[in-house]
Amino acid sequence: MVNIFSVYKFILHGIMKLVGVRPQTVEIEPGTIMNFWVSSNIPNKIENTPKKSKPAVVFLHGFAMDGIFTWQLQVLSLAKNYAVYVPDFLFFGGSITDKLDRSPEFQAECVAKGLRKMGVERCTLVGLSYGGMVGFKMAELYPNLVESIVVTCSVLALTRSISDASLERLGFKCWPDYLLPDSVKGVRNMFEIAAYKFPHLPDWIYRDCLEVMFGNRKEKEELLEALVVDDKGFTIADFPQAIGRRRKATVHRGGGPPCSNGKTLRLQQAAQGNSGFFFRRCAPRLKRPFFLLYIYIYFLLGTNESLSVGWKHIICTVVLVFMETAAKFMGT
Repeated sequence: MVNIFSVYKFILHGIMKLVGVRPQTVEIEPGTIMNFWVSSNIPNKIENTPKKSKPAVVFLHGFAMDGIFTWQLQVLSLAKNYAVYVPDFLFFGGSITDKLDRSPEFQAECVAKGLRKMGVERCTLVGLSYGGMVGFKMAELYPNLVESIVVTCSVLALTRSISDASLERLGFKCWPDYLLPDSVKGVRNMFEIAAYKFPHLPDWIYRDCLEVMFGNRKEKEELLEALVVDDKGFTIADFPQAIGRRRKATVHRGGGPPCSNGKTLRLQQAAQGNSGFFFRRCAPRLKRPFFLLYIYIYFLLGTNESLSVGWKHIICTVVLVFMETAAKFMGT
C-alpha cells in the first residue's frame, strides 16, 4: 500500500521547487552536512551570484518533523518577499554528521556556519519548540548573525526541573516515549497532546506517519538526552542583541504583538538584574490570505455526514495548499 506521507512529501517538494524554493546541501565541515531549503532568487556566496536586498528569515523546526514539512505554509507565504532559509537539523531530513556532539549548541553552530557559507550576514530566526531552543543558542553565540528572533512553544533551555515537571504533567517517563513513538497509539497521543482539539483521523494515517517520520531513532534519543541541562549549571544569557539597540528589540510574551501600536516591552529577569532577552519589535507577518476559504469549505462539508471530521480537515488543507501555491506561482 502506498504511504500517504511519502506521496505528500513528494508532492510538497515538487510544489516548493515550482515556486522557487529548492534544497541545497552544505558541507559544514568534513563529516557533517546539512540540508537547507532556500529561495532560489537569493544570493549564494558559494556560486558568487549577485547580492539581493531581501531580508533573510530562517525557520527552525521542532522535533516531530523536518523543516519544510513543518513550515510549508509560512514558506509559501513569505518566499516572494523574503530570502527564506529552512534548515533540517542534524538527523532530520537530509542532514547528518559523524561527530558525537548532540547538544543544541552544536546544532546552532552548524546552522550558523551553513548560513554564513550561503552568504547570510544578518537574519531573523523563527523557532518552534526544539527549534526555539536552538534559536536562542544561535542568538547568544552569534549576535552578529542573528538580528532578531521569534519563538513559540519553547523555553530558553530545558532544565531538569522544567523537564521533570513537564513529563509528569504529560504522563511520560522520558522525552523519547513522547516524541519518538513506536506504535500507532503513541503517534496519535503525540499529535493529540501537541495540538488543540486535534481532529480524529483513521489509524492508517498514523501508521503511515510512523513508517516515515521517525528515522535515526538512536541519534534522536541522544539529541533529547543532551537537551536537558542541570538547573545549577544554567544561567540566563545576557543577549548582546539588546545592547545599544533597544528601540529595535523587544520581548513579546503572550497576547497580541506590540507591533500594532509601536510599544516596546522588555522582560527583566529578577535573578539577572538588568539583563534580559529581546525580540525584534515587529517580525514578518505570516499571512494566510486563503484561510477563509478553508473555513468556508469546511462549513460546506459540514452538511456531509458521510465524511469524518478528519477527512474534512484533510480536504480543506489540500485545497488551501493548492490555492496558496497557485497564487504564489502566478505572483499574486
